[in-house]
Amino acid sequence: MRTIAHMDLDTFFVSVERLRNSALVGKPIIVGGLSDRGVVAACSYETRQFGVSSGMAIKIAKRLCPNAIFIKGDHDQYSHYSSMVTEIIAEKAPVFEKASIDEHYLDLSGMDRFFGTHKWLHELRTRIIKETGLPISCGLSVNKTVSKIATGEAKPNGEKNVEAALVKPFLDPLSIKKIPGIGDKSYQTLRDMGIVYIATLSAMPKNLMHQVMGENGIHIWEKANGIDERPVQAYFEQKSIGAEQTFETDTTDMKLLQSTLTRMVQETSFEMRSQNKLCGCVTIKIRYSDFQTQTQQLRIQYTGYDHRILEVALQLFQKLYNRRLLVRLIGVRLSHFVYGSQQIDLFTDSVSMINLYQAMDKIRNWYGKEAVYQAGAILPDGRKGRRRR
Repeated sequence: MRTIAHMDLDTFFVSVERLRNSALVGKPIIVGGLSDRGVVAACSYETRQFGVSSGMAIKIAKRLCPNAIFIKGDHDQYSHYSSMVTEIIAEKAPVFEKASIDEHYLDLSGMDRFFGTHKWLHELRTRIIKETGLPISCGLSVNKTVSKIATGEAKPNGEKNVEAALVKPFLDPLSIKKIPGIGDKSYQTLRDMGIVYIATLSAMPKNLMHQVMGENGIHIWEKANGIDERPVQAYFEQKSIGAEQTFETDTTDMKLLQSTLTRMVQETSFEMRSQNKLCGCVTIKIRYSDFQTQTQQLRIQYTGYDHRILEVALQLFQKLYNRRLLVRLIGVRLSHFVYGSQQIDLFTDSVSMINLYQAMDKIRNWYGKEAVYQAGAILPDGRKGRRRR
């Protein structure tokens, strides 16, 4: 029997801002872009009663809650506090996975032979609150899905234990919205089928869910029945993500060089976003035909988006490519990571830009990472070249 814990920092960005400024405690807070084109990255519970939610356009949030205090996010501070929590967990937990900047999964299987796992988790949560000052909620159950839902039910700043025999009674009366991975489209599809509660969804024929929603329908049905075999992936800190291209023939073809660089930026950025990371440094590498290698890097404002990283990459390439010799290899490397999602990256970008990237990443996740490229990565003859690590 597996025992999986899920820990989630409550309204993380808001909580960090309140630690830095106690005058914000108890007041409606929205963290995100300061312009009307920005997006709500996080909001306090005081704003949610007015209908404000993460991912909402700032323009709409201002209309719903005009008295809210708007704060532009600070990824350096959020990453700092996230690392503090991770270090505490790493010291105590046998196996843990950092799922995002504010949530962790812990595999406590077998620990009940030596400790009461619920008591152990309670003590860990108490220590995190004491040493960081941040509120955190946690759930304990038989797998990732049920523990994550339990955490949601424990919020704010609480804990909930769902033993194996109580999984179905716990899940059945809850709304299907509580199931992780059900987005607006899936929710509407299920509502059109007359499904409101998890009990109804879990009783649906499995093959019918597959017919209506494909493989995603199977995953949703399994979660509704408390089935989730995903392991907790042992956490390690990846320092950088990069790609290099060695050309079959040394070249000075600028269109080929820029197209190759564009493609590599798009692929590495997608890989980075898939890991819920943002980068703060871009490095470009050139190796000439005489095997001399030069690199140049630049610290940037944290981002996870191709167009911002590409702009910096092309600028660095233009500065670096000054010998006018044939080029044997070019490379790009992203580093200085912090944890964060697309919605919290662009504090001043538009909702449409976020939707565009989410749509492209969804296509790549479904059909493969080479399924879609921006036009700059494609040469007139359709060549993209092969990526080499």
